[in-house]
Amino acid sequence: MAEKSKEKKESGRKLTAKERARRKRNKIILLIVEVFVLLIMVFVLYGVVQGGKVGKHDMKEEDIVINPEVKEREETTKMKGYRNIALFGVDSTTGALAKNTRSDTIMIASINQDTGECKLVSVYRDTYLNLSNDSYNKCNSAYAKGGPEMAISMLNMNLDMNITDFVTVGFAGLADTIDALGGVMIDVDEAEINHLNSYQFTMAQDLKREYKELTQTGYQRLTGLQATAYCRIRYTAGDDFKRTERQREVLMAVADEAKKASPATLNEIANKVFNEVYTSLDLTEIVELLGNVGNYNIVEQAGFPNEEYRTTGTIGSKGSCVIPVDLKENVEWLHSFLFDENYTASSDVQAYSEKIKSDTASYLK
Repeated sequence: MAEKSKEKKESGRKLTAKERARRKRNKIILLIVEVFVLLIMVFVLYGVVQGGKVGKHDMKEEDIVINPEVKEREETTKMKGYRNIALFGVDSTTGALAKNTRSDTIMIASINQDTGECKLVSVYRDTYLNLSNDSYNKCNSAYAKGGPEMAISMLNMNLDMNITDFVTVGFAGLADTIDALGGVMIDVDEAEINHLNSYQFTMAQDLKREYKELTQTGYQRLTGLQATAYCRIRYTAGDDFKRTERQREVLMAVADEAKKASPATLNEIANKVFNEVYTSLDLTEIVELLGNVGNYNIVEQAGFPNEEYRTTGTIGSKGSCVIPVDLKENVEWLHSFLFDENYTASSDVQAYSEKIKSDTASYLK
């Protein structure tokens, strides 16, 4: 109601049906960009149409682990009717999207196929979990060790999920996208500028391209390297939680510029960015998903572990981790959030939960 009142005050008149539809559509677009998921899917589709540049990965069912109790419950719980897709943003300047690179961004997109409602959950990359091989470490190392199969299995085993599809993108493509758009406007503060320059210097060496050192703080237009470096900053107040905010800020700025871009510019972006995408989805599946994009509505977003059931700490040689103080409680919260169900975590998850408590207890005293 407050939102509607605000709209009326701003316009001074009653909105037409077309204007209300446009506002609703704009809000959905902004949400999509903020979580970057469906934006990547659009890039995937356009890239295939333009030249088949998307890396297609054939997933084998036997390579993906789903907890036995989840398989038994799929047809009897509220998970039925949902399609769950994993989305990975990998820390790669060299195009290594298959494995041997950690997944800086880990997300789950859960789509209610009856209503079109989408819920999205970020899994914090430093979360201490079973990597799917009964070794425990930061969850982003699963992708580096075993590619999407291991990363998906890690999500399924620890979260009682049934994911079988994924989309992966490298951040080198983000720099090219931003440059093709002519840069983005970002407010850089004093605590960020040195880290930004350090990151872009490293990326420039890896990518063998020139860079422009940022010399002042404030609201200004950043190049692709500068903006991508800004996304990577995590050594300020807020640590990795603040880092994810920066990623959303940059993606929102990309959306603002993209709205003003010509078809020729968007085509240039497509030709540059699509070598950075890797997915298990077939073209027909992507077309089907995007054909219904107007019916999708991202209704909620969250992070895992849930703030109520997490802490942080240094776990020996594994370094600073996000710790699900009770994995069982976190998983039951997650299923309530995604599927609106009163869920009891599987015996597998309960075993992983006790192992995590045992591994981390002495470090949290």
